[in-house]
Amino acid sequence: MTKLPQDEVIARIEAALYAAGRPLTIEELTKASGTDSKDKTKKILNELINKTKVVFKAIEIIKLDDGRYVFQLKPNYSPIVKKFASKPQISNSVLKTLSYIAYEQPVTSKRLVEIRGSKVYSHLKELEQSDFIIFKNAGRLKVYNTTKKFQNYFGITDLKSLKTSLLLNEQKNIKLDIDK
Repeated sequence: MTKLPQDEVIARIEAALYAAGRPLTIEELTKASGTDSKDKTKKILNELINKTKVVFKAIEIIKLDDGRYVFQLKPNYSPIVKKFASKPQISNSVLKTLSYIAYEQPVTSKRLVEIRGSKVYSHLKELEQSDFIIFKNAGRLKVYNTTKKFQNYFGITDLKSLKTSLLLNEQKNIKLDIDK
């Protein structure tokens, strides 16, 4: 393999993190960098993490608990820029259904219809096509769970922590509604 200049290796890692839109493993980043050295890639990533802390105020590169790296908007800026973002890949209503499945899983189709209404069927179809959920038949009902792709896409390493986070966000939203 041809030895690339250091600036090119750094640029390739930055480009991979930016373009992926999801957490990347050290193996994926090493491959993208054009080097064969995981140690070199880790060293560059640590330098990039420190650099983003100094240079950027709203975006960050972080290492997740499972060892993957992600380039992302800091969570507290999401509500501010939401109106400027391009059309989301998942609509808000479908995202609400997905968050309910993630929180309640395993959850039956009957329960989802009770909570989200009959439009949930189109949400479920979209989420199945995106490979964010799977189901098992339980008699006449379907029982839904999230997939590994869902966890990877949203950078979730622990479903228990996710449930806690969703509960805290819901409580915060209820408080905001009461304060209005």
